[in-house]
Amino acid sequence: MKKVLQGRVVSDKADKTVTVLVERRFKHPLYGKVVTTTKKYLAHDEANTYSEGDTVEIVSSRPISKRKQFTVLRLIEKARG
Repeated sequence: MKKVLQGRVVSDKADKTVTVLVERRFKHPLYGKVVTTTKKYLAHDEANTYSEGDTVEIVSSRPISKRKQFTVLRLIEKARG
């Protein structure tokens, strides 16, 4: 089953690759406080379409390189400016 995540592009410096910051919110099991954790994923962007600030959806794929196992599925919101 493919994993689909939504996040913000924080870097587009690498060729055919974007860095996507995915934010996850959950309730702490013991204390009940809502905790926010973030994780960065490298995602494949074949045409160098996406730029910094864009909100995108990424989907898991076969390993493309050592750290790149996701591909950008679609653009959700274009960056302002």
